[in-house]
Amino acid sequence: MNNSIAVPDDRAWPIQPYAPQAAAEARPGQRIYSASNILDFTTFLRILRHWKWLILGAIALGIAAGMILSLITTPIYRAWVTLEVNPPTVSVNDEQSRQREQSIGDSYEFVVTQAGLIESQNVAQRTAQELNLANNPNVVSMDVDASDRLKIAAATVQGGLHVIEPKEGTLIRFSYDSPSPQLAAQVANGIADSFINSSLQRRYEASAYARNFLERQISKARSDLERSERSLVAYAQAQGIITTSNESDGGPPSDAGSLQGESLITLNRALADATARRVAAEGAYRQSLATGPTSDVTASTQALRQQRATLQADYQQKRTFMKPEHPEMQSLQAQINELDRQIAQEGARMSSGRSNTLLADYRAALSAEHALQGRVNQLKGSVLNLRGRSIQYNILQREVDTNRGLYDALLQRFKEIGVAGGIGMAPVSVVDRADAPSAPYKPNLLLNLLGGLGLGLLAGIGAAVALEFINDTIKTREDIRTKLALACLGAVPKTAARDAFVDDLKNPTSTVSEAYSAIVAALRFSTDEGMPKIMVVTSTQPGEGKSSTALALAQNHARREKSVLLIDSDLRKPAFKASNEKVGLSKLLTTEDQIDGHVLETQHENLWLLPSGPVPPNPADLLSTSRIRKIIAEASERFDLVVIDGPPTIGLADSPLLASAAGHVLFVVESGKTRTRAAIEALNRLEATGTHVLGAALTKARDMGGGYGYHRYGYGYGYGRQLDRNRTEILMIPQASDD
Repeated sequence: MNNSIAVPDDRAWPIQPYAPQAAAEARPGQRIYSASNILDFTTFLRILRHWKWLILGAIALGIAAGMILSLITTPIYRAWVTLEVNPPTVSVNDEQSRQREQSIGDSYEFVVTQAGLIESQNVAQRTAQELNLANNPNVVSMDVDASDRLKIAAATVQGGLHVIEPKEGTLIRFSYDSPSPQLAAQVANGIADSFINSSLQRRYEASAYARNFLERQISKARSDLERSERSLVAYAQAQGIITTSNESDGGPPSDAGSLQGESLITLNRALADATARRVAAEGAYRQSLATGPTSDVTASTQALRQQRATLQADYQQKRTFMKPEHPEMQSLQAQINELDRQIAQEGARMSSGRSNTLLADYRAALSAEHALQGRVNQLKGSVLNLRGRSIQYNILQREVDTNRGLYDALLQRFKEIGVAGGIGMAPVSVVDRADAPSAPYKPNLLLNLLGGLGLGLLAGIGAAVALEFINDTIKTREDIRTKLALACLGAVPKTAARDAFVDDLKNPTSTVSEAYSAIVAALRFSTDEGMPKIMVVTSTQPGEGKSSTALALAQNHARREKSVLLIDSDLRKPAFKASNEKVGLSKLLTTEDQIDGHVLETQHENLWLLPSGPVPPNPADLLSTSRIRKIIAEASERFDLVVIDGPPTIGLADSPLLASAAGHVLFVVESGKTRTRAAIEALNRLEATGTHVLGAALTKARDMGGGYGYHRYGYGYGYGRQLDRNRTEILMIPQASDD
């Protein structure tokens, strides 16, 4: 995250936590420089452009590696097999068990389990055995011991097997890879057959185990049933208990199952019938006594009654013309009276016989009822006595019934398991068998080339970015603005030869001269007053082009008819050589002389040089006195512009002291050499003195995007030969730093 602080020129400068000590010691209004390694799009494009050959080389290497890999890789063929998982249902009578097995077969977990079983060691070993892969030289080397060939063959089968776990449905697809297309198809089909056979064998073994277990349980139940039955019979014989019914319905035993109970039930039924007959006979007898002649009596006298009716009708007919005293009328009356006597006599006889019969029936029924009642009372005592003796009998009977029920249930389950083990659909069936593939599965040349291209591109970009951040140097104008939070006043290209720099400075239209002209133009807007009158030109470390920049700026202003003084303030390793080595800055710092006697006129019009003078033993002590401020103030009064060529900032105290005395600093950065953290440390040291950093000039720049429209040159040093003139020629002292 970027932070910003207020700076004297009212601009916001991004900072990152880099130098906490400098931040803690910062004065109010002081700018703190910090490292900011932000990989934005512009920086990324610059990295790609800078390291393009590295990236292209990595891509070419990746493509070549992909092609070589395709050429040296053994072709691998892949054969596919499709299986269908069938629900393990069995036609048995147990409806609940059938529904449970159906739900298991339809579940997704069952299908996934079958897919996992295909990859099992058992299936691989069985496939190797059935296909005799242990003796196949294409699978196992014949130099291996025979005891280890089967293990190696099984491991080979497992290694080439690839199962696709189903997401839904009941289809499972798997493949087998092999250098031989025929072997790939053969092993794939062998795996399918071995898996199906293994599933059937596991199912049979599971039912066989259940059968063995049930056989043991049935044998035990049979023994228990026989023992309980023997105990029941022995107790019944000892107690004289005889049962005439089979209590196989599961209900509790009753008295009706014994001989006495059945007799009592029969007698009770006979007693009830006798009582009913007695009641019916008694009712009929009493009714015959209370009522008149019944229908039987009327039927027996019917003929007499008809004769009487005929005579009575004849008598009434003749009475109309005969008197009762008439002999014929009296004869008819006598016949009618005789018939009445006969009818009454016959009715009395019939009524007496019926009553006697009903009375006899009643007495017989009553006698039978009394006899049955006595027998029933006698059997009641026997049944009650038997009930007391049947308690233990009933206990034994229930034990027999329980053992018989358990025995029957085990027999039924044994039959069901026998059916389940031998009948039903196989859990897995083959849908599509494998055919020998016509083309290899790998290597895929196009895929390998694309993979090599992609990996090479990623590796190249990664290496470029890594090298960019490992070699964290300032390379472009944008780096100065983003990493150092400074205004880039200009970029100077790198010249091709050492002598070309002086020639380029002499030519106002050269790329180098135009670059420094742009820097001079930018310096005019670096302060509120315009071009600073005094400035120190310094850098992070030696060899970054600060002395060349100081000379170029001084010469550029001199061409504009301004008096310019170039001060060589590097008292340790001077950059400029003067004709008189007895004058210079070191002499002025140790004396109270005026600068007029130490300033030398150069070969450039309006440009004077104040050399460093003899090298003192203690440069920092000389620069830390107030004498340097007086010298700079005197120079600013005599000249329009004072350019101070300062020593490097890192490791020396000279540049911060000079910057504090001058007030303005131009920071020089060599492209591709100056490290970001070192430059930030140098800037923080300069800012700690209260000086104003005008900006940065990028030297020896290779990437001149947005440059000045001229050809790109190298950047070197070297200032020609000393001229035989009255003026002092400014010469660069050859140094290893090439500054």
